[in-house]
Amino acid sequence: MCLPCVANDPCERYIWNGGLPAPASKCASRAGWRDAGGLESRMQIGVYGSGYLGTVISACLADFGTPVSCCHADSSRMVEMAQGNVPFFEKNLQEVIRRNVRAGRLVYSTDIESFARKMRLMFLAEDSPNHLQDLVLRIARLAPKPPVLSVVTPVAVGTASALEKSLQKESLQATIVSQPMFFTDGCAIEDFNWPDRIILGTSSHDAVLALKQIFHPLVMRGVPVIVTNHETAELVREAATAFVATKISFINELAGLCERVNADAVSLALALGLDKKIAPRCLQPGAGMGGIFAESDMDSLVGLAQEKKVSLKVLSAAREVNHLLADRLVDKIAAVVNSVQNKNLGILGLAFKPNTNSVAGSSSIRLVQSLVAKGARVRAYDPVAIPDARMHLNGMVHYCESPYAAAEGVDALVVGTAWPEFRALDFDKIKHLLKRPVIVDTKNLLDSARLRAMGFEYVGVGRS
Repeated sequence: MCLPCVANDPCERYIWNGGLPAPASKCASRAGWRDAGGLESRMQIGVYGSGYLGTVISACLADFGTPVSCCHADSSRMVEMAQGNVPFFEKNLQEVIRRNVRAGRLVYSTDIESFARKMRLMFLAEDSPNHLQDLVLRIARLAPKPPVLSVVTPVAVGTASALEKSLQKESLQATIVSQPMFFTDGCAIEDFNWPDRIILGTSSHDAVLALKQIFHPLVMRGVPVIVTNHETAELVREAATAFVATKISFINELAGLCERVNADAVSLALALGLDKKIAPRCLQPGAGMGGIFAESDMDSLVGLAQEKKVSLKVLSAAREVNHLLADRLVDKIAAVVNSVQNKNLGILGLAFKPNTNSVAGSSSIRLVQSLVAKGARVRAYDPVAIPDARMHLNGMVHYCESPYAAAEGVDALVVGTAWPEFRALDFDKIKHLLKRPVIVDTKNLLDSARLRAMGFEYVGVGRS
């Protein structure tokens, strides 16, 4: 597969050096290439950041077999990470970290001076861009040679160009690459290893070659590499988030229509998703948009559009639908239990999606807040997200140690997060624990036919 090269970059710059026959255009990925410009074939790789992005990226790069140093000023966090103790839940991440720490491929450090001196290429992967400019200038001052700095931190459009101007103003040199990465909480390891594309925003030929070398396992597998300018790369992240929000909001609005015309939103979504122009992912009714960076990405895009006096009507409508989803679900529950005021309700799941402890943007959290605001008493259970939920809900709910405890004595049981383990619950036991055998499944997770046959009143989203 011939991958896109740097703009205006002649393919002859890359010289094939063995292995599979080179394509006619001489475009290929890292294996067997040497750079005519003399780029070192082996370089030190660093990741700066101790949050979600830095933790995932450093672990996954090390899992490629590449020695990686992860650096941050937070010494207690670095010690915890070196011991394999991840401060958040992400499927398979702890195992990847421990494996690579044991193998000596992944080390953690608080010494930014040594980090900047030794690393030729660094991924700047803090979750917040607040101190990004200071970090870039500090690294550029400490580095013996101009480093390549790949900005993975979510940033507003124009950030990379502003960083380059700051470097010039201080008479410092570094190559800035805008490299948005797209992780879904609970699937970050899979998303890193099986990305849809690699985006590189830079005009540097050497930086592109170096990053293709680092991501050699992905490039050789045929993952497309798109090389563009800074602003386009930065806009990709926000635009992708906005498009997914639009897709989710669209199917949720249609789910409301399905309920009025005796149609089934799950079958509708399946039929739509099989259309090659649409695709099935993020086309499930009931799943509101959430995640650590989703709201900030959309806020940034809306802010940019307002600054440039551009109206993003489709995105505004999609966000409104997403924000109103909790109210629609409250109305659905109220219709089943005849008002939620003074009712006891059980909630299964608080995380915004399975396999993560993140409740950022969680439709389940918004639902709980709306229910409590309307006078309901809530009992809640989640396999891993209760500590994070406590910080958002401020004592609003009673937390339970099991799904059965959440079901005990309540007027209805509500599925708020699609944890697969909820499918395997003992529903005979739950039926006897409930005050009334009512289940409201906001994720269409459970087997509706089976539950109805057992005597439950089952209510899904967009389903008759």
